Amino acid sequence: MIDAARDRLSTGARQLAGARGLGTLGVLLGLLALWLALPPWTVRQPAVPIVAGVLAAGCAALAWRKGDHRAGAWALAAAVLGTGAALWTQGVEQDTLESIFTAGLIASTLRFATPLAFAACGGIFSERSGVVNIGLEGMMLIGAFFAVWGSIEGGTWGVGLLAAMFFGGLLGLVHAFFSIHLRADQIVSGFAVNFLALGLTGYLFSSIYPDGIPRDEVSRVPDGSHFLEHDVPVIGGVLRDGFGIGLRIRSVGEHPRAADTVGISVYRVRYLAVVLSGVLAALGGAFLSIGFTGTFSENMTSGRGFIALAAVIFGKWRPGWAFVATLLFGFGFAISIPLQREADISANIISTLPYVLTLVAVAGLIGRSIPPAAIGRPYVKQ
Repeated sequence: MIDAARDRLSTGARQLAGARGLGTLGVLLGLLALWLALPPWTVRQPAVPIVAGVLAAGCAALAWRKGDHRAGAWALAAAVLGTGAALWTQGVEQDTLESIFTAGLIASTLRFATPLAFAACGGIFSERSGVVNIGLEGMMLIGAFFAVWGSIEGGTWGVGLLAAMFFGGLLGLVHAFFSIHLRADQIVSGFAVNFLALGLTGYLFSSIYPDGIPRDEVSRVPDGSHFLEHDVPVIGGVLRDGFGIGLRIRSVGEHPRAADTVGISVYRVRYLAVVLSGVLAALGGAFLSIGFTGTFSENMTSGRGFIALAAVIFGKWRPGWAFVATLLFGFGFAISIPLQREADISANIISTLPYVLTLVAVAGLIGRSIPPAAIGRPYVKQ
């Protein structure tokens, strides 16, 4: 037992001494430099982040020297950005920092992450089955509009949710028909779905509500800040190996020919997965309208569907890691509000923060995330 523990320690030490381990250590040191300058620590001595940044840069140099240029570049970026951000933070008044980094920031992160998590979960279902779903943005937008419409017409938020799920699934069915049955280009089909949703919701909004949404008639989800957010990782759990439906979805996305050979209907599973992705993405849109804002505005999703797609890639098509990615992007949205209010930073600059985080996250994983083997390839039954 002692020998086994010793072997594990030696293996861990070798991994840490490797290029990848040094790069990871450099990134952590860069983050540590910034973290120590924030509440509750609020270290005001410039030497502390500088020392952490120098150590991070040293790890970057060693990783680069060992041949892992990607790990070295990430560590160097963390060293420069972490140290620079920490030194800038030390110039901000402590009361301002404490008013920004509060417990409310965590709640805001969860609120902003919830619609992204629903859409990302839907994207995983679709792409695990082998169908690229660029149309998450449009499905979220459809869900946002029809959730408001259903809650007004039906008099309760439950009807709004059902309406959002129905029309989101219907839009998913359109994407599935073009991508699976007609074997159209899946990316083009996804963009067509986005444009269809944008035009349709804009037309219906101006036609049905020319004077705007009557907010007092919108039935909102009670306690919308916790709109099923604890259940989102569980929804993706069906993709794990222990669930039959998850195995079927993964099999048609990895090797559809083999799945067809053993009697699994590739077309049926893919249709089901894409429609389900539309339902889940629409639930994310419904959170934005009847769970968060209590109204609808044209193009209110503002690119969140594409951010959810980035979370899918960032999470390597795994529900748990995709949920972690949505928390990161949700934090970007949440932190932008107090920064605009307290730190006197241009709103135009701060509003780009979530999208910058998205670009950095996806760019850092290009060539490292391995998608399902048959993704984007129409299946022809023989």
